[in-house]
Amino acid sequence: MKILHTADWHLGKRLDRFSRLEEQVLVMSEIVEIADEQNVDLVLIAGDLFDTFNPGVEAVELFYKTLKRLSLNGKRPVIAISGNHDSPNFIDAPDPLARECGIILIGHPKATVHPFELEHFKISKSAEGFIELEIKNYPFPIRILHTPYANEVRLKEYLGENKESELNKVLAESWKKSADEFCDENGVNLLMTHLYMNKKGEQLLEEPDGEKPIKIGNADLVFSEIIPTQIQYTALGHLHSFQNIGTHEKPVIYSSSPLCYSFSEAGQTKYVSVIDIKPNQKVSFDKIALQNGKKLVRKIFDSIENTIEWLNENPNTLVELTLESETFLTADERKRLYQSHNGIVHLIPKIKNQEMSENNLSEINLNQDIQALFKDYFKSKNGGQEANEDLINLFNEIVSEK
Repeated sequence: MKILHTADWHLGKRLDRFSRLEEQVLVMSEIVEIADEQNVDLVLIAGDLFDTFNPGVEAVELFYKTLKRLSLNGKRPVIAISGNHDSPNFIDAPDPLARECGIILIGHPKATVHPFELEHFKISKSAEGFIELEIKNYPFPIRILHTPYANEVRLKEYLGENKESELNKVLAESWKKSADEFCDENGVNLLMTHLYMNKKGEQLLEEPDGEKPIKIGNADLVFSEIIPTQIQYTALGHLHSFQNIGTHEKPVIYSSSPLCYSFSEAGQTKYVSVIDIKPNQKVSFDKIALQNGKKLVRKIFDSIENTIEWLNENPNTLVELTLESETFLTADERKRLYQSHNGIVHLIPKIKNQEMSENNLSEINLNQDIQALFKDYFKSKNGGQEANEDLINLFNEIVSEK
């Protein structure tokens, strides 16, 4: 059996003033094409389906169209859970209609999915936080423990009010109970969750810039050691780089986001995970690189001309640009930069430090005219840098208006 695992779509995401929707349309189509080319039997989407609780119309339309294509109009089951960017009620709302298309949407932890049957598969068992699928032409079932993101309020509502219980203990007990009851060696056993998970004792994994940090009460980290022994593969969401925090025999995989969504992700390759799995056997998986989406690039230059040359040679990028210079950028220089490239997200001027003597910093001739005083003041406050012509002209305009 083949399963495709993806996560952290963040549909509707923006990078500063730049919409990423056109790129998302392309990469969603690419994921559908991979699912078809690999002939996968099941698709798992592990949370952060949207970027906000109230996504825009275009993002919602892209989401539903993508799920419909992934499901092959009901022939292939698609299971999506909510993440910390998603509204669980919004995710749950279309579920009755979605099920008719083979799509299972799970917004809340400990949810019970109503059993149903379509021509090519059915939900044969269902309990809180658990479903069992039977897919046509496979002699074994697929068991899935599912835990969407839970904030502190939802955690208390669905997993108990015992304030002394740490999240790890509560989840370990819940998952073990379901695994012991439903997950024997005669089926494929999976865990799907959107949590901040890591190996105990390992260095903390970095959350991407701009990502809402996961905090659940006093516990903000779930340890992979609490995953039940019956589970063969764990499909994670939340962190945006591909990584296996489990073992080769029992992978625990962050599949990555489909696009680079912040400059902390600049240079990353994005993937989906395609799993080959059978009951009671070692899992194998391939990470398949995604090709669509603009590159995010951080560049540092010390010359306007070199900057413009690079920008002209790299048009299909989103850039965080740091420009080091002896003096501040002029309005004309800024205009030239922005005219040479339409993907400059951040332009960061950086003045090179210059050594100044104590006399230069402390001795200012107060008998000078006001323009000379301004130049000296500016120089003393900006590491010895001279005010450029634009600043002098602006200062003179302000003085003349008085």
